[in-house]
Amino acid sequence: MNLAPATTTATLVPDPPAAPGASVWSVEDVFRRYAGRVRNYLRTAGAADSEDLLSEVFVDVLRGLERFEGDEDALRRWVFTIAHHRLVDEHRRRTRRLRLLRTQNQLRVVPPDEPLDPALVAALDALTPDQREVVVLRFVADLSLETVAAMTNRPEGAVKSLQHRALRNLATALGIAGGDAS
Repeated sequence: MNLAPATTTATLVPDPPAAPGASVWSVEDVFRRYAGRVRNYLRTAGAADSEDLLSEVFVDVLRGLERFEGDEDALRRWVFTIAHHRLVDEHRRRTRRLRLLRTQNQLRVVPPDEPLDPALVAALDALTPDQREVVVLRFVADLSLETVAAMTNRPEGAVKSLQHRALRNLATALGIAGGDAS
């Protein structure tokens, strides 16, 4: 599916907005604003095929955009929540497939080459899954502490602790002086 902006701009939400003061978003606007960030989030969170998952995310955005109500910050949280859910679904599917492959004694599928810095990828892989999830949501998706806590069903204090330990571990793994990242 090609999600590149079309030559014509079709607005998916009726003009003028149904509610006074509500923002009107077209899927093209949302895509232009967030596609790069969502793609980076999916890549660094370990998606097997970030482009395919990005398409799934924006299909979901397209389906739900007419019903969306909120400001730009709410829109960003909503888009990244969709991306997070698609990523969780993809991880579940991949886990089921790997279990099936192991039971059939077949070779494990090698993930595609990562276009990111290999040292960073290795350092991220060394984190616990919970630490990696928090770091990616906080710094790649640029979501607030409160949003990450809500998305991951954790208290804010737990997210802060995971973030602190993850940053310290990343600094150590990458050889950054003063491995205590606060």
